[in-house]
Amino acid sequence: MAAAPPLLCFGVIADIQYADAEDGYDFGGCRRRYYRQSLGLLRDAVEAWAAERPPLAFVLQLGDSIDGLNARRGAAEAALERVLAVLGRLPVPVHHAWGNHELYNFSRARLARSGLSAAVARPPGRDCQACHCSPAGDCQAYHFSPAVRVRVVVLDAYDLSILGREPDSPRYQESLRLLREKNPNDNLNSPAGTPGLEEPQFVEFNGGFSQAQLDWFNEVLKFSDENQEKVVVMGHLPIHPDASDRVCLAWNYKDALSVIYSHRCVVCFLAGHLHDGGYCLDSHGVHHLTLEGVIETPPESNAFGTIYVYEDKMILKGRGRISDRVMHFRKW
Repeated sequence: MAAAPPLLCFGVIADIQYADAEDGYDFGGCRRRYYRQSLGLLRDAVEAWAAERPPLAFVLQLGDSIDGLNARRGAAEAALERVLAVLGRLPVPVHHAWGNHELYNFSRARLARSGLSAAVARPPGRDCQACHCSPAGDCQAYHFSPAVRVRVVVLDAYDLSILGREPDSPRYQESLRLLREKNPNDNLNSPAGTPGLEEPQFVEFNGGFSQAQLDWFNEVLKFSDENQEKVVVMGHLPIHPDASDRVCLAWNYKDALSVIYSHRCVVCFLAGHLHDGGYCLDSHGVHHLTLEGVIETPPESNAFGTIYVYEDKMILKGRGRISDRVMHFRKW
């Protein structure tokens, strides 16, 4: 008997960080970044996805589509236009997380009017995967159902952040107070000296989830529990220490995990941000997959994947630096 076809399949990619610039290095000066070549790797990914059979239902772009270098060069608009033009060749929707590098280049208000916004990229009536309303304010979290009894939740990991907000805004002030309570350094991008080094994630280049977003997330998962849905969650920042290093995590990742653990429906959390990638299966049976970043991938390789969703598992077919993986769902 032939194997059952997947319920759906979708593409995943993280940390493209394109800039029309010569290769450079990370902030530590030791990890090479292929700014200009990353756009070519994205083109290769798009071509591969377009040839997938069965065809993809959508693509998840996990944040940091362009590099912060563009802001210093006055090239942010042009860089984003080039990335979106390549992704626009796909005949399926692309769902975007916002990362720190988007917020180095643009204000949240500007991003909300860009092709990285769900409201702009998928206006009502244009997308069969109807996006459902977000939390109050300018939070960019939303969810959609691409197949029967399957739901995808896009979280806004910089809802709490000092990046991309006006310094006199209430959310900026709230975020700055939280950051300074946890990080005593003049350089808020440094985790050195954070209380007992127990919370090194409290740095400026990370962010967190507001209580309003967490409450909304809880209601979405309650609905999915009641309707026996499988839920895939995505955000730029990892939320489990074993799928990241101790720094590259959402500020209040424990709160996000607490919401997930109070429900039965979440099967996987997808993130970027940590260019080395990471993976763990946590104690509640949730798979945490952090994708390797395109920006630190040599031009002869790549870093993207396709995920096939079945009734009992997800199968990742990785390309280049991303390994294949079978992620079985827990049984209740």
